[in-house]
Amino acid sequence: MQRQGFGLSTDYFTDREYGQRPAVSETIDERVWGAIHALIDMRIGNGAFGYRFTEQCSDGDGPCGCDERAFAQFLQAEVPWINWPLIRSEVPETPIVLDLLEFCAKAVGEPILGSYHSYQHHHHMRWDRDAGLKAFVAEVNVLFQRNGVAFKLDINGQAQRILPQPIAHALGWTMFRTGDAQTDSLLEYARSHFLSPKLDDRRDATEKLWDSFERMKTLEPGADKRAQAEALLDRAAIPGSPMRHVLAEEAKMLTAIGNSFRIRHSEVTQVPIERSDQLDWLFVRMFSFLRLLLLSSGRSA
Repeated sequence: MQRQGFGLSTDYFTDREYGQRPAVSETIDERVWGAIHALIDMRIGNGAFGYRFTEQCSDGDGPCGCDERAFAQFLQAEVPWINWPLIRSEVPETPIVLDLLEFCAKAVGEPILGSYHSYQHHHHMRWDRDAGLKAFVAEVNVLFQRNGVAFKLDINGQAQRILPQPIAHALGWTMFRTGDAQTDSLLEYARSHFLSPKLDDRRDATEKLWDSFERMKTLEPGADKRAQAEALLDRAAIPGSPMRHVLAEEAKMLTAIGNSFRIRHSEVTQVPIERSDQLDWLFVRMFSFLRLLLLSSGRSA
């Protein structure tokens, strides 16, 4: 592993020879947790978290490191599901680890040593926030990338989910301009929240996507919702054509999915969607269908 400024190179032999490991795992396992545990320990030890949690020299000569007690107290209040001290052999649930990393990212700075206080046996310090955050993000992302973890920290230290490429391509589509502000809001909410690392957020995003589908059925002129929905499909394919028939069947199936599975309703008869990959498939299926309808009806920007 090689230092490149404040970042880390991920250019290992196996990356060059075989390509990077696919980011498919949504679980932070014991191996990655152990490295995260060590990474946090090292930054407590070198005073990097003193950027936010500053220890003051007892002689009144200024900052001299990280106040670990304050770090721990704020951590347990802001991430109340975490145990302190961190236990290397006990891996928290993945969303909690991501919260922990975001907490650390808010606190980190690159420590710059000043004068040496010989009586207290420490250096006085100041911190370079940008360099410290950049280095922390880079190290975390190396751990995730090398272990195929489907998360990353962005440049602000916030956790993001790494989507499979076809999904990322679809969600990167243009802004919504349906002519109805509430439909636009539902679509944008669905897209943005589906990037969340938390499965519950993605379930919520999927619900909003199905809600936007129901609302889109009323955007075209017509005597009632059925006629309006038929008019919208007529914009996407020639009436009576095989493609028009396929689109009508897809609209019926997507409506049935929304009513049968726990997407738009929460009755005990609804079937829950437990697996993330199943949720991905359903979300992309609906999103792609709505994208076609929006493009065909001139409701894209």
